[in-house]
Amino acid sequence: MKILVPVKRVVDYNVKVRVKSDGTGVDIANVKMSMNPFDEIAVEEAVRLKEKGVATEVIAVSCGVQQCQETLRTAMAIGADRAILVQTDAELQPLAVAKLLKALMDKEQPGLVILGKQAIDDDCNQTGQMLAALADLPQATFASKVEVVDGRAQVTREVDGGLETLSMGLPAIVTTDLRLNEPRYVTLPNIMKAKKKQLDTYKPEDLGVDVSPRLKTIKVSEPPKRSAGIKVPDVATLVDKLKNEAKVI
Repeated sequence: MKILVPVKRVVDYNVKVRVKSDGTGVDIANVKMSMNPFDEIAVEEAVRLKEKGVATEVIAVSCGVQQCQETLRTAMAIGADRAILVQTDAELQPLAVAKLLKALMDKEQPGLVILGKQAIDDDCNQTGQMLAALADLPQATFASKVEVVDGRAQVTREVDGGLETLSMGLPAIVTTDLRLNEPRYVTLPNIMKAKKKQLDTYKPEDLGVDVSPRLKTIKVSEPPKRSAGIKVPDVATLVDKLKNEAKVI
């Protein structure tokens, strides 16, 4: 069984994000970029399934600019067998990415697709669900445990009331949550080995997909600065301020 793992190149989670002066987006010039943390968890889970003998091949996929090759090399250093880059300079929105992944699924015929539940740059939490809808496949989101037994995926997911376990036929789509695993440390020998692994490149037009944006970003702004707290002399004043100033009660 093949496992397809989409990964996204995002601003590193340790970097303080700066908004462009004209408010059109986030400034990524000379900013450290890395793999989306949720996608890193997805790669780790796919590699673990391969180590258990459940999967035969792990394929990492990324859509975006040429520099996404670095992210794919990281995925191969973790343990992916080969990688595919859908190269485009266009702004990719979740629906466009889902369509590209659907086209690659038709090409590769994976038994399982594991991807992060959301990217830390746009926080959309849409791509996995859209891909499942386009491919008409069962999906399990926010997975905290994944097992493949007798040709079925058993996924434990966290819900408000506790844990929910789903059993799905394969192929299927799984999106990962933080508590699924702890990604391994990437060693230097594995980084060197990853440089020799196969990396194929396609264009969106090769896959017959229109990636033109459907949404327009009107403005990007930083959250307002948090105001300083104040001390109140008694409970009556506190209630009055909560009611009339903060308007929370």
